[in-house]
Amino acid sequence: MSKQVPLVHIVDDEHAVRDSLAWLLQSRGIDSRGYPSGEAFLEVYRADLDGVVILDIRMDGLSGLEVLDRLMEGGATQPIIMLSGHADVPAAVAALKKGAVDFFEKPFSDNQMVDRILELHAMSLTRRSERTARLAVETRLASLSEREMEVMERMIAGRLNKQIAGDLGIAMRTVEVHRARILEKMGVRNAVELAAVLGRAASREDAGR
Repeated sequence: MSKQVPLVHIVDDEHAVRDSLAWLLQSRGIDSRGYPSGEAFLEVYRADLDGVVILDIRMDGLSGLEVLDRLMEGGATQPIIMLSGHADVPAAVAALKKGAVDFFEKPFSDNQMVDRILELHAMSLTRRSERTARLAVETRLASLSEREMEVMERMIAGRLNKQIAGDLGIAMRTVEVHRARILEKMGVRNAVELAAVLGRAASREDAGR
């Protein structure tokens, strides 16, 4: 797995907060980018943006919750940590229900913040890898013809070539040709590997929901 340097996006309208967080992260070997408003962050945001997002709840212009809503509507996959003052704790709890992964109340423990960022970075890398693998399987499946899909479904159900031929009303030699093409397109050697690949892809999809 990649050991890339963690990246943190700090979205806070207080310059002092952005600077102190940037200094803290830099001291631990973590890269960061600061944004003075939710609007500034949304201007550069894209769905495949790398990194962990630290989002202050109380900001001029768009609030942290409003920014979070827009990110969730856009299918954000980045881990999002909310920053809150004592009076904003109920809002932070609401943010967790909306899709944020954690919140820190100011003032927070530097060590706890860094440890959580590193944990979320590792989690993000794992999810990205799983998402890439799932998309690769989906691409391969999309390359199968309708007939190949019918044969594949019976292959992973344990049906023999002769049985598949009878099911579909085609010659056994035709089934053999389809089977060979399916294995080639899916990048596997046999039906057991094929079932395993499809099972892992289904598990990743369920985990990502």
